Amino acid sequence: MEKLSHKPLVIPIFTPHLGCPHKCSFCNQSIITNEKRFSPDSEKIKKEVDNYLEFKGKRIKVQLAFFGGTFLGLDETYRKTLLDTAETLVQENKIDSIRFSTRPDTITQKNLDSLKDYSVATIELGVQSMNDHVLSSAKRGHCAEDTRKAASLLREYGFETGMQMMAGLPEDTDETAIETAEQIASLSPDFIRIYPLIVLKGSLVQKLYQKGEYKPLSLSHCVTLVKKIYLIFSGQDIPVIRMGLQASELLQDKDSMIAGPWHPAFGHLVFSEIFFDKVLDVLKKISCDQGDEIILQVNPCSESRLRGNKNKNMKKLSTMYPLIKFRIKTDVHLTSDQLQIERFNKTSIGAI
Repeated sequence: MEKLSHKPLVIPIFTPHLGCPHKCSFCNQSIITNEKRFSPDSEKIKKEVDNYLEFKGKRIKVQLAFFGGTFLGLDETYRKTLLDTAETLVQENKIDSIRFSTRPDTITQKNLDSLKDYSVATIELGVQSMNDHVLSSAKRGHCAEDTRKAASLLREYGFETGMQMMAGLPEDTDETAIETAEQIASLSPDFIRIYPLIVLKGSLVQKLYQKGEYKPLSLSHCVTLVKKIYLIFSGQDIPVIRMGLQASELLQDKDSMIAGPWHPAFGHLVFSEIFFDKVLDVLKKISCDQGDEIILQVNPCSESRLRGNKNKNMKKLSTMYPLIKFRIKTDVHLTSDQLQIERFNKTSIGAI
């Protein structure tokens, strides 16, 4: 029997650029969301919900999510229309709650008070950076203090709070990106999304890139940087629910995606590098003889992460340790991020 899932079905409704006071340097949300209709109405929302509910499966909860744009920056009349539509769906037991994304500087007592009659459970903040110079270069129009104030207010009002940060922003460095992650973690959000900056057609960053004034991160560099950022959050038990942009036809269109560390399985690359590091950390501490057989044990769901993209990790291990034979075994009793290493004679070497 299929187990019930406590992970909600999230039904996305995209409102690209709506409510934004200006256009950030990296942004072209029509491409990111693959959505060209800018003002979803009640009829469209209800149809989308009915379509998604066919795939609910064993998930217990359903959330309607307004993504893209700045939800609390929307015209109040239109915002109320969207919320009224969503609340009707709650009353009809089609969805359980509402979530939306917005800018930190739109989190005010007045705006949060306006939500009291609606079943809003989750609010995501487009933080992007906690460095004011980087934020200014990205033309965000808000500062790090806005994020700190927003986090405090959302905690006071009891909303589940997510935060989004970016890697590779103009004027950003590995050091400032890591500092951003540390500062965001100190605010104790409920979850995180990490997005690498992709140079998109129609964005200001595209113009900077074409003039040679902006250089995007390479894929390998970005994966390693995001790995370090991920470990900061996971080290404080803050879930990272996404790394990298979702695949869409437009993002895989060379005319739309100009440059940058795009990969359809970016998060998988990050996890693969983490598992490779875990293996090396253990092997560096032990001595191995020619002909030794090393067994790497992981949860079944993590085997592909351990192997790496196109078995890259296992090939690298064989090159680095040519005298050792590596074998993978799966163990359902291990958690998804655990790795256990043994010699063939069952002597435990280490567990991470």
